[in-house]
Amino acid sequence: MRRRLINSTLAVVLVVIAVFGASIVVIETRAIERSAYETTQSEAARLVAVVEARLAAGERVTGETMRSAVPADRYVRIELPGQSPIAHGERPRGEVIEARATGGNGEAVTVQQPRSVVTDEVGRILLIILAVAALTIVAAALLAVQQARRVAAPLTDLAETAERLGSGDPRPRHRRYGVPELDRVADVLDASAERIARMLTAERRLAADASHQLRTPLTALSMRLEEIVHTASHPEAPESVGEEAAIALAQVERLTDVVERLLTNSRDARSTSAVGFDLDEVVLQQVEEWRPAYRGAGRAIVHSGKAGLRAVGTPGAVATVLATLVENALVHGGGTVALRTRVTGNQVVVEVTDEGPGVDPELGSRVFERTVSGHNSTGLGLAVARDLAEADGGRLELLQQHPPVFALFLSREVVSLAELTG
Repeated sequence: MRRRLINSTLAVVLVVIAVFGASIVVIETRAIERSAYETTQSEAARLVAVVEARLAAGERVTGETMRSAVPADRYVRIELPGQSPIAHGERPRGEVIEARATGGNGEAVTVQQPRSVVTDEVGRILLIILAVAALTIVAAALLAVQQARRVAAPLTDLAETAERLGSGDPRPRHRRYGVPELDRVADVLDASAERIARMLTAERRLAADASHQLRTPLTALSMRLEEIVHTASHPEAPESVGEEAAIALAQVERLTDVVERLLTNSRDARSTSAVGFDLDEVVLQQVEEWRPAYRGAGRAIVHSGKAGLRAVGTPGAVATVLATLVENALVHGGGTVALRTRVTGNQVVVEVTDEGPGVDPELGSRVFERTVSGHNSTGLGLAVARDLAEADGGRLELLQQHPPVFALFLSREVVSLAELTG
């Protein structure tokens, strides 16, 4: 590419020099010829005037008296009536430039100079034009090389950037080259790199969220299956096994719902599956699911508060948020865990609290940030739970650090009077 840019630039310069150089040579040649003829004619007219003046003064016109008035580099022939012609200078050979002037008394003066005067002057002009052309070509070559480097090097760099994007390295380079068109391409590549980086980050985030969030329902499912195995030896095995199997099936359904929610969040799409649901049913479901785990740890899980509340959201997502809070209380908290429902304005609230040491004062609300954890965990659970709550139009907050009180706020479903009296 560099060679093509240099060759094209030099070709344009050479064409311009050839066209303008030839035009200048022709114009200058004609101007020099015209000037030579005008000079010769002027010399002839001047000498005629000198001869007339001397004749009028009664002086004799001879070769000696006219020597001082005749130019040394011209051939001059003076013709007087009744006298022999007077000649000064050497008659030029070959082509000449000649001018003739006559006076009022019959005198005539002829002035000649060799045409080589014009040729020499044209030759000097041509040398000057060639020198200027050579300097122009050299300057154009240097400029072409510089411009070729300025254009080719950024294109090579942009090609490397595109290759890096294709190989999976989405880091933007933020390089600019001072050429508007190339800078525009660099802007597009950097924007593409940032979009690819965000997409990769979203994919990694989805994988991390899925691996973390699937762990909680899988743990609960494992516990329920263990209960099935344990109760199979009891006399009431058929009924107990059926109940435990139903609970395990509910866990599997919730697990499927969690996967669908995570996939929806990874595409930054607002959930459209929000419905009105019985909040007590979801809370009691979590209490029943986690009661065996708490009983095995020598602790208790209870619920209280206003009954009969209905919220707007996705039941599976709400169950996942509450499961995350209950699991955190089991792993990091202490004593009895309480789930309490209440109403505030047009929202319903589910509070989860325990009797443990609470949240580290240094963390505070940063406990919802990703990778932030005070107990060497992944730091994803509360962050994902907050995202799920916000996707349903709610919010998850830390109301109190010690003892810890986490609150899930959801929109309250408004039930019309007609439905109540229905």
